Order: sequence, then C-alpha cells, then structure tokens
Amino acid sequence: MLNAGISNCGAAESEINRLPQSDVAAQDLNSGQPLNAAAPSLMQWAGAKTQDLLATSLSLLGVKYRVGSNDPGIGFDCSGFVQHVYKQAMGLLLPHNAYSMSLQGKTVAVSDLQPGDLVFFNTVRRQFSHVGIYIGENRFIHAPSHGKGVQVDDMNDIYWGRRFNGARRLDPDAAPNLAAP
Repeated sequence: MLNAGISNCGAAESEINRLPQSDVAAQDLNSGQPLNAAAPSLMQWAGAKTQDLLATSLSLLGVKYRVGSNDPGIGFDCSGFVQHVYKQAMGLLLPHNAYSMSLQGKTVAVSDLQPGDLVFFNTVRRQFSHVGIYIGENRFIHAPSHGKGVQVDDMNDIYWGRRFNGARRLDPDAAPNLAAP
C-alpha cells in the first residue's frame, strides 16, 4: 500500500523564525557548473531565493524516508524534508507538521502554482497529512513513505491528483509576520 508509511509527517511545531540567508549560487545539478544565460531553464527563470530552494531540494533526491526526522544524514519524513529545505535555502524555520505548514502563508490556486509553493495531500484519510514542494510543470518533490527516498512525482498522477488538498505560498520577506499555529 503506497501510503502505509505516510503518517502525520512530523510532530513538533515551532515558530517560523528568520535565519541567515544562504550564499549558494545556482549550479547545473549534473555538472556542478554555474548556470548560464545561453540555455534558459527553470532554475534561471526563478528568482535567486527560489533557485536556492530548488537546488537544495533536488540535491536531496534519494535520501531515505524516516518518520519524525528532518536530518538528511538520517532521512526525512515529508514535513521534515520541507522544513530542512526551507531552513537551508530560505532561512525559514517551519513547523515540523504538514497540517501546521498548511496554515502558513497564502492560499494558491492550482493554476497559479509557482516553483517553491507548498502542495498538500490527504494520504491517511486526513486533510493536509502530506506536504511537498512544487517544482514546476505539475511536478513536486517530497519524501513519500517508508522504503522510498525523496523523489519527484507528477501531481496529475491518479494517486496524487485524487488526494490533492491545496497549496500555500510562503513569503520569506514576510516571515516575521507569519505566526505558528
């Protein structure tokens, strides 16, 4: 059963705090070379903060699933993965709980999704029980379940499409105004 390992995606809640920004330059994920303007890509199209977010999330592909963890050395659950990526790339500390994350930021319509938006799913007969990061072209990156690593999935796949609950956009510049639930 696909959702057997997807739980509450974290337990601890914490206040969103502003942390120092990362100085990571956008690089081609295969070659490690700096991105250039000759071949526009999603990474180049996105703003600098979103580039960091996408690069950080994609660098974690394959990290194994681990309930309650936000440590890449141990593994991630869904909210631990999102929490880690947002902390590293954007300097935001999000709650370690998918439902609590769903209360942050502003609601976004599917037609308005942008890379970096949080996408939520009902995977255990409970709304907002799973979270991932939208990366563009109807795809999102997430830590799905036991026995799997961080991966990219298509939101239009039957499994995810039927379980989609909504999306939220976080504004790192407004982070001090976001309150933890």
